[in-house]
Amino acid sequence: MIRFSGLIGLAVLLSVAVPTGFAKSPQATKSNSGTIVIVFKDGHRQSFNLADIDKVEFPAATIAASPSPIVSTDQPPRGHYLGKWEVGDGAGNNFYITLREDGGAARSLGNVHGKWVYMNGQALVTWDDGNQDAIRKVGSKYMKFAYGEGKSFTDSPDNVAPARNTTPRPI
Repeated sequence: MIRFSGLIGLAVLLSVAVPTGFAKSPQATKSNSGTIVIVFKDGHRQSFNLADIDKVEFPAATIAASPSPIVSTDQPPRGHYLGKWEVGDGAGNNFYITLREDGGAARSLGNVHGKWVYMNGQALVTWDDGNQDAIRKVGSKYMKFAYGEGKSFTDSPDNVAPARNTTPRPI
């Protein structure tokens, strides 16, 4: 008799517990929600599913201490630099620099590859051969600044030449 009453008690408990689990509102599915993409200072990107995010916090001290504005209207966005750029070599000849979304870069001069990052409104390219190039907006034009092996982007450039995006696209 004790076993029978235990089974009845278990059945009653299950009948009460199961419907309450279904009464909860369904959670948003990952396929129905959007994503947020964070672009870090070094240029790499990371995507997060909005359904996985509870809240986003921006500590006031961090924003106030930031030396540059979060959104700059006077500098081109990262996406503006994507594509194939015709640039000068400093000696009157031209070659091409291709900047890809994944941070990869290719240079037609010597068929060299490298990586690029977007920083302070400019594209900074570090080549596998140790050289570096920066494409910057100067006034209303773009210029390519070349830095030889061992130099940094803050050093005096080895040459400066015009740059033109041959594949501009809306951003």
